[in-house]
Amino acid sequence: MQIADKSEALLKRVLAEGFAIVSDILPEEGIVTLLAGLEKPDLPRSRAGLRHAMRIEGISALARDARLLQLAKDVLGSNALPFRATLFDKSPASNWLVVWHQDTALPLRARRGVPDWGPWSIKNGVNYAHAPSSALEQVLAIRLHLDDSSADNGPLRVLPRTHTLGVLSDEQLHDLSTTIAPVDCLVPRGGVLAMRPLIVHASSKSQSEKPRRVLHIEYAATFQLAAGLHLAVS
Repeated sequence: MQIADKSEALLKRVLAEGFAIVSDILPEEGIVTLLAGLEKPDLPRSRAGLRHAMRIEGISALARDARLLQLAKDVLGSNALPFRATLFDKSPASNWLVVWHQDTALPLRARRGVPDWGPWSIKNGVNYAHAPSSALEQVLAIRLHLDDSSADNGPLRVLPRTHTLGVLSDEQLHDLSTTIAPVDCLVPRGGVLAMRPLIVHASSKSQSEKPRRVLHIEYAATFQLAAGLHLAVS
């Protein structure tokens, strides 16, 4: 398949379903180098992973790698840039489940009283606000898998096509989880899952002894999402 055909297929899938899986994005040597960098003792890691990882030079450079950046541009347009990165490290030593939800909180440079934004919070010195759907529609997450994601190691599960429904209440999330068949996103090592933040998703606890490490990088079509509100790089 030609590159242009892959781009068109990715765009169609994300627009229609809210997610798409693309294999063979980062070669094995790139994964080994990245994992070695993530083992440095001076990184502020927890057993569950690493937040605000765009502050780390190697991850910031990877987020701007042409292969990942092109995927974001295919969906968001030519001005797409990364603004946030998080490492999730699910393993027997750090295992958790995540209930059905949407990703609605965004990091912002400063707090402003803008309608439809909030509630606000501060995490590790960064301002966060829950955003309206108009802003979240400008965002795409690309989840780079550093291990094979299998049915037994707590993969991400999504409810297809729910990304078009706006920001949902807890009751609406529950109702959708009982009426829409979930899809397990099984992604091979070196592949990515591209997803919209408003797609309803969850994950179960891992039942495997093998780790499931994922670098979750978020891209935006523009850093100015509302009057006076600019995304913070974190």
